[in-house]
Amino acid sequence: MGLLLRGILLLSACTFTAGVDFQLGSKPLGQSAFVRRSNTEGKAAKIVKRSLPAWLAPSPNHKIKRRSTEEDDSCKALQGYVTKLDANTHDVSYPLSRNSIEGNGIYLLIWKNAHGLHFICKVSLILIKSSPHTCIFVSEDFGKSFTDRNLPFNPLTQITYNPENSSVLVVLSNDYELWLSEDFGVNWKNIHRMVCLVKWERKNTIYFTASLNGSCSDRGMLELRRTTNYGKTIKTVASKIYSFGLGGRFLFASGTLRTIHVSVDQGDSWNIAQLPPVGHEQFYSILAANDEMVFMHVDEPGDTGFGTIYVSDDRGTVYSKSLERHLYTTTGGDTDFTNVTSLRGVFITSVLAEDNSVQSVVSFDQGGEWVPLQKPANSKCDATAKDPDKCSLHIHAAYSTSQKLNIPMLPLTEPNAVGLIIAHGSVGDAISVMRPDVYVSDDGGYTWIKALDGPHHYAILDSGGLLVAVEHSVTNPVNKIKFSTDEGQCWNEYNFTKDPIFFTGLASEPGARSMNVSIWGYRDSYLSQYWTSFTIDFKELLTRTCGDDDYVQWLAHSDDISDPNDGCLLGYKEKFLRLRKDSVCWNGRDYIVNTQPTPCLCTLDDFMCDFGYYRKENSSECVEQPDLRDKVLEFCLQGKEEQLQTSGPLHPPSPIHVQVYVFLYCHFLFCLPLLSQVDNKASKSVPVVITVVIVLILSIAAGVVFVKKYVCGGRFLVHRYSVLQQHVEANAADGIDEPLETNHAQNGKIEFHDDSDEVQWLTFLPFLEHG
Repeated sequence: MGLLLRGILLLSACTFTAGVDFQLGSKPLGQSAFVRRSNTEGKAAKIVKRSLPAWLAPSPNHKIKRRSTEEDDSCKALQGYVTKLDANTHDVSYPLSRNSIEGNGIYLLIWKNAHGLHFICKVSLILIKSSPHTCIFVSEDFGKSFTDRNLPFNPLTQITYNPENSSVLVVLSNDYELWLSEDFGVNWKNIHRMVCLVKWERKNTIYFTASLNGSCSDRGMLELRRTTNYGKTIKTVASKIYSFGLGGRFLFASGTLRTIHVSVDQGDSWNIAQLPPVGHEQFYSILAANDEMVFMHVDEPGDTGFGTIYVSDDRGTVYSKSLERHLYTTTGGDTDFTNVTSLRGVFITSVLAEDNSVQSVVSFDQGGEWVPLQKPANSKCDATAKDPDKCSLHIHAAYSTSQKLNIPMLPLTEPNAVGLIIAHGSVGDAISVMRPDVYVSDDGGYTWIKALDGPHHYAILDSGGLLVAVEHSVTNPVNKIKFSTDEGQCWNEYNFTKDPIFFTGLASEPGARSMNVSIWGYRDSYLSQYWTSFTIDFKELLTRTCGDDDYVQWLAHSDDISDPNDGCLLGYKEKFLRLRKDSVCWNGRDYIVNTQPTPCLCTLDDFMCDFGYYRKENSSECVEQPDLRDKVLEFCLQGKEEQLQTSGPLHPPSPIHVQVYVFLYCHFLFCLPLLSQVDNKASKSVPVVITVVIVLILSIAAGVVFVKKYVCGGRFLVHRYSVLQQHVEANAADGIDEPLETNHAQNGKIEFHDDSDEVQWLTFLPFLEHG
């Protein structure tokens, strides 16, 4: 019985939309970490940049037609839904006998048929009848029935699928062999031996590290390899690799030296990320990356539990400071950093205040400025608030789960559910240990409403047209699911079974386009015990397809669509067609987010501060760091030493940019022209002079080549490039960089470590001190 329950409980830790990985053994930062008052109280009230909604901050010029009706009217919209859902709810049971289970692992694969479910989950149950092989269960009829398939290997990692072709699967076996299937697990082939880590990239590309000496523990001696045709041809793109990571168009790799290398051409060429050097007890962590930029966390010296966030240029090479005292525990690798994928430029994370309280902050401009979250209009400040009328919303994420708070899910957003955020939170001066509630934002985090009392599992369906939730309870069985057709403003309840189940997971198809959701759990009695799943199809609930009249124009980062200067973010505005809250209809699987980008004038608030500059509090001006004034900054670009040109404001990478201020600065930190790029209108004698100069330079360089041995990526570069670290000399006294270690703890769905089965971002953790 105990063995079975352990397997059952693991279901909730799968890659279901409701699952969360709870960190074991993470050390708290202190007893006061959640309850002490903040020193930033009242700042939430200052969020006026790019919108407060009209119903919170009335404006006589406000002309937007609200997407919602009043709450009382909206809640009367749905009638007679029970009969429709009863006819479209299907359950499947999986009887299990104590005598027939001995165990090794069952992998559950649900296949997306025409419009069915599509997810992959490692259930980690036990094998039936002591079979020497592992089996997977596959459904091709929306989860109504399953067939089992045996695997020719024992999986070591989670099975992952090609993001562009879900019938192609890869997995590592416990013999460190890389296996691939092109027909959703029917047939498998071994494409490489001694593989330590594997990841999917775009265009059918697979990256993996391989060991030449037969041991993955020999980190720093691995080879990074790439295949674009499912293993038919394989190319080595880097050697002596410790680990690697992917994000947007960036490929990251680390070696035995304490440097991060970045490639934007799939590993054909590499540059060194120019970041402050770290000591042996510190680490780097890639928090997020897209095609335009990288968010990097750099740990502070000592076991502080916080560090600094830096944002990169469009090449991922040069970084500027974004946020100080960013919460990131060393012991458990816990960070609350959340990329709000439903609205461009929005990120949420937590900071550790000087009084040791944990507080949420949000950036609406891609890391340029961070502010507290607005207090929900329908919530009151809790006991952590010094002033009961002045407080802010704080979001529970990975750190809260690591502290064993009652948080069953991390914040949830989807790119095709524009502006929507669902998250657990508390309202006060800091994150509270009290029972959390569920909050929803429909404008990308500017404003919030309290949507549900207490903790819940939740999912987004039909591109945001439908939200579903199941109340979280560790001890009590459940039989109700809640759903909302107006982005969490009003909720209805449906009893999906008369016989309650012990809930373990809520599963929906990735991408939030489906109308199906599966509720997983188990029933346990004295004589029998079995898994059960209920698949509910909500399509019949929404009786019609949405028409043109069901959508209304919405300008992101704005509350007044008639104001020509409102809503401008990083060089352009975005208008969307969004579903009215009072429209009960079906977006459909073919729904495409309709956006109309319009160039606009940038202001100082749209600019980040260049390297060596910082922005004073409550000021838009970039001020030069005193310790870098008049210093020559050099860095290594494609194996060549370049001078870094800086001048204060630096516009974040953006596909559209209209500059209103004129600055003498190198856009995106492009380097000075090389000698080969001299103006061809110059005198004919110029090439001769240049040739002589080059010869002289090469002669001099040959005499000091050993002295300058480490100029590209070594000690000399670190000393010239950054004085942000106080003890650079001590850490690099011998001129040799220390080897790199990695944190081995997972962190839910926010930030993944490089030895995790589900690695998406790469974490570089403490460096061993060189003796």
